[in-house]
Amino acid sequence: MSMNPPNLECRMYESRYPEVDMAVMIQVKTIADMGAYVSLLEYNNIEGMILFSELSRRRIRSVSSLIKVGRQEPVMVLRVDKEKGYIDLSKRRVSEEEIQGCEERYNKSKLVHSIMRHVAETMEIDLEDLYIHVGWPLYRKYRHAFEAFKLVVNDPDTILDTLTREVKEVGPDGKEVTKVIPALTPEIKDSLVKNIKRRMTPQPLKIRADIEMKCFQFDGVLHIKEAVRKAEAIGNDVCPVKMKLVAPPLYVLTTQTLDKEQGISILTDAIKACTESIDKHKGKLVLKEAPRAVSERDDKLLAEHMAKLRSANEEIDGDEGSEEEEDSGMGNVDLNNSAVGITE
Repeated sequence: MSMNPPNLECRMYESRYPEVDMAVMIQVKTIADMGAYVSLLEYNNIEGMILFSELSRRRIRSVSSLIKVGRQEPVMVLRVDKEKGYIDLSKRRVSEEEIQGCEERYNKSKLVHSIMRHVAETMEIDLEDLYIHVGWPLYRKYRHAFEAFKLVVNDPDTILDTLTREVKEVGPDGKEVTKVIPALTPEIKDSLVKNIKRRMTPQPLKIRADIEMKCFQFDGVLHIKEAVRKAEAIGNDVCPVKMKLVAPPLYVLTTQTLDKEQGISILTDAIKACTESIDKHKGKLVLKEAPRAVSERDDKLLAEHMAKLRSANEEIDGDEGSEEEEDSGMGNVDLNNSAVGITE
């Protein structure tokens, strides 16, 4: 790689400028008398301009409602003057379909760029040089380097070892010869693979559903435990189902999976099995929140809610054996230590 001080700034794509009629991602920098000056985020922040007449198809009443400094959004390329460096853009001419396609491409390119820049920085090499010999060849071969990086996660050698570069050397006879060598040294290849695997290995999604379940019949606790077992039995090694007691009669069902649709389907079937089981004993199950993907923040809020309920429970004296507990159909059973894996 280059022996010069490493340059860590570079466009994402081989072409220095976007094509006309192409949707590109921009960030608004300043608003002037005739329009807005923006940076083209995929092209190393080169400057472009959106005239006010290109902001909207409708009559403009308030420029600030259409464009704001700092905002990132897709726009259409109208003209590119490569000699003068002028790029004219339009917000009003970009369609919803083009917006979606631009956003998807930019998000992929941004991840690739982040990985490439981190490798260049940690290995003290030139970012553009890394793109020339690795990034852009992968863009050409796989349409997008993101698709190549996904393959690198499981098979780095097949993808990266095909990349080469040419270097000129002086032979024994004093003549300059061209030699083809691997594009990556073992050290740089190792750094790139580690970064790709760390950033692109699929993370399992957590799917959750909230239900209320009651059974006021004799042995109601046992009937509820049986319903829980029926629900958890729907799970498998890929999508294990767990059920937790938040506070009678509220429960949550969860599973973790790489396939969102499969996880939702599994929890839906688990709720159905749980409903059928409790209905046999004249109990009742009410779906409070349908199966959906949840974030770490949702998990944290649930954990905090459960902690508050436990704390409130501990502060109440004489609640054991009360009529209210008996009526809940759950009593004071510690299901955390039982076979069904529920926490009180």
